[in-house]
Amino acid sequence: MRRILPFATAQLRRLERPLADVLFLVLLLAVLIAGGWLVARHDRYWDWTAVGTNSLAPESLAILGRLDGPLRATVFADPASPLGKGIERLLMRYRQAQPGMLIEVVDPQLFPERTRDADVTLIGQILLDYRGRRETLAEVSERAISAAIARLGASRVPWVAVIEGHGERAIQGEAGADLGRLGRELSERGFLARPLDLGRVEEVPINTRILVLSTPRIPLFPGVVERLIRYLDRGGNLLWLMDPGALNGLEPLADTLGLRILPGTVVDADAAALGVAIPAVAVIAEYPDHPFSVDLDVPALLPGSIAFGTELAPGWLLDTYLATGARSWNEVGRLDGPIDRDEVIGEQAGPLPVVLAMSRPVPEDGREQRVLVVGDGDFASNAQIGAYGNRALALALLAWLSDPGDLTVLPPDPREPAALILDEQQRLRIGLGSLVIFPGLFLLIGLGIRWLRWRGT
Repeated sequence: MRRILPFATAQLRRLERPLADVLFLVLLLAVLIAGGWLVARHDRYWDWTAVGTNSLAPESLAILGRLDGPLRATVFADPASPLGKGIERLLMRYRQAQPGMLIEVVDPQLFPERTRDADVTLIGQILLDYRGRRETLAEVSERAISAAIARLGASRVPWVAVIEGHGERAIQGEAGADLGRLGRELSERGFLARPLDLGRVEEVPINTRILVLSTPRIPLFPGVVERLIRYLDRGGNLLWLMDPGALNGLEPLADTLGLRILPGTVVDADAAALGVAIPAVAVIAEYPDHPFSVDLDVPALLPGSIAFGTELAPGWLLDTYLATGARSWNEVGRLDGPIDRDEVIGEQAGPLPVVLAMSRPVPEDGREQRVLVVGDGDFASNAQIGAYGNRALALALLAWLSDPGDLTVLPPDPREPAALILDEQQRLRIGLGSLVIFPGLFLLIGLGIRWLRWRGT
């Protein structure tokens, strides 16, 4: 027995190292298998880019959060092609936020009938399907996909009626003075923007969410202004884009609201700081603390704007107004050559109100009627809506007039990454550092280590 115990102990010590190695290998394999199982069952993604390049924008996440059913996306492209893989990677961001989303990549050449049924004409188009509603996208981007999802998820389609028929700005027009770009912005957000000729219909349709009115070029036909006033009397919301000059029959509507239009055209010295060569541009640089302007921070430019007084007709409440800066006034005289303010002829110093936001209660249904009057219609036109904060201002005005949640906020268009521009000195320093300084430093460190080892031996 005494001989067996030392022998067994010696054998165990001899096997200690192999047993430890085997145990380590078994534990390592167990960790790898468990990790693979967890990865297969639970997807986790981390976006370490500085600007969230590989993540959805907060606006897209908010749109997905309103869905209460499964969303299906079908990509019509070769699954093995770079285009198909790239679109699938883009859609994977949506599936990360909406785990129940189904993504399918279909080769149009192998499934021509499905391609025709989806009205696909280009390789790479996406068909979105939600609760039986379908839409085929002609553009592939986060903004386009999120806008389509918002339209599919909307339970109702608000109607925006734009008065036309007397030379007003056309909501579907492509001329510089028209509102075609604004109409497309509304369509992206789920609104149905359509022209309305009150010379041909007796009343503004009852399902009109917002009525948009611009200055007519010719006098209104008989009965048109009365129909506009009746629309106001029944509690309709109105966006009135005014311009300098004659109202051409809209005077009774202005009297109904109690508007006091200051003479002349607004000129603003602050416009020169924004690179505007002409002085007759009203600059809105500061926004009040009000729901419709809480997200506005970029100056808006209103070319050829008129200004208003702040008195309104009885029953109307002035919620707030947007005004120009202190270096503005309403110029009554000519706008060419040197100009200066002359208070003797009624030119008032700024700030001057150029946007009036008014409201009044509607006793019949307990809601609030809202009207916005803007002293310029050019800021929302095709030629000017892309300048500075004009687009954001136009959408903010319409959002305030519509019911809460109607006007969907879409993710911004992707911006080009800023280019890295180095001057001559910076390029010289980088070249010396990478070609001379760092190699020399590494050489010295290596020689030093070699010398220390030589001394140690």
